[in-house]
Amino acid sequence: MPNIRRTLLAATACAVFASPMLAVAQDIKPRLIRFGYGLNEQSNQGRAVKVFADHVEKASGGKMKVRAIGAAALGPDTQMQQALIGGAQEMMVGSTATLVGITKEMALWDTPFLFNNSKEADAILDGPIGKKVMDKLPEKGLVGLVYWENGFRNLTNSKRPVQKFEDFEGIKLRVMQNNVFLESFRTLGANAVPMPFSELFTALETKTVDGQENPYNTILSSKFYEVQKYLSVTNHVYSPWIVTVSKKWWDQLSKDEQKILRDAAVISRDFERKDTREEAGKALADLKGKGMQINELSPAETARMRDKLTAVNATIATNVGMDLWNETQAALAKLRGGK
Repeated sequence: MPNIRRTLLAATACAVFASPMLAVAQDIKPRLIRFGYGLNEQSNQGRAVKVFADHVEKASGGKMKVRAIGAAALGPDTQMQQALIGGAQEMMVGSTATLVGITKEMALWDTPFLFNNSKEADAILDGPIGKKVMDKLPEKGLVGLVYWENGFRNLTNSKRPVQKFEDFEGIKLRVMQNNVFLESFRTLGANAVPMPFSELFTALETKTVDGQENPYNTILSSKFYEVQKYLSVTNHVYSPWIVTVSKKWWDQLSKDEQKILRDAAVISRDFERKDTREEAGKALADLKGKGMQINELSPAETARMRDKLTAVNATIATNVGMDLWNETQAALAKLRGGK
C-alpha cells in the first residue's frame, strides 16, 4: 500500500507540474491561416501569396503560418467569400467584381475606361477612395487589406481588328457574368454573351462566340492565340484583385498579429504588381510572336467609346453613390492635371 500511495503522489505531482508546461506548449502552437486563391501555384497570384506567407512566418517568429491553397481548391471566389464571412476560412484573394453582390461600392472598379494607366489605378486604389470602398466590407463580415492587380482587359476576336466602336458590330463577344460588362459591350454594338470562363476556349474554337476580353497574361496562358487572330489593345477595364480576411477571425487577433498581416499584405501587393506588369509585357510580345495581329486603340477612339458609355457610367454612379463617383472623377481629373 505505501508503494501504491507513493506512486499516486508522484503521478499527481507530475500532473501538477506538467499542466503549465502543456499550457505553454499549446500557447506556442502556430496560428494557421488558410489563404485561398483561384489560380495555380506558378501564377502571379501563387507567387505573391508565397511572398505574403514567407513574410508572415518570419515577422511572427513562426507563431503564424500561412497555408496557401490555390487552383480554386476551396471553391470559386463567391464560395470563399461566404466561407470567410462565416468564419470557416481565414483569408483569400479574388476579384473585386465578385464582391459587388456583397458590397455595391465595389462596382466602381467595373467602370469602363475608368483608368488611363496603372499609375492612376495605383493612386486611386491605394488612396482615400480605395480605402473608402474597402471600409464598407467589415459591416458585411469581411476585412480588406490591399488591392492586387489582375490587369487591364483587352479584346481578342477572330473576325477583324477592332479600332473603333463601329467595328464591334456583328461580333459575338463572350463577357463575364456581370451586368456592367454585358451592358457596356451591348452599348458599343457587340452581341455580348455571358459565359463561364471554363467554357470559353471551346466556344471560341467552335465559333460559338467570335471573341472575348481578358488581360494579356490570361490570353497567353489560356492559349486563346490558337483560336483568335486579332488582339486589340483597348485597356477598357482595369481589373483589381483584393486580399480579404474573415472579420470573425480578424477580431480574435491581437493588434500585433493584425499589423503583421497588414505589413505582409503591402509587401505582397508591391511584389505582385511588379511581377504582373513584367509578365504582361512579356505576354504581349509572346502573343505577337505566336502570330496574333495586334492593334492599339487611339486616344481619340478611347474617348469616343467612353462617351458612348455615358449611360452605363450613370448607372454605375447611381449604384455606388454620387458622392463616391464625383470624388473619384475629381481625383482622376487632378491626377491628369485638370482643375
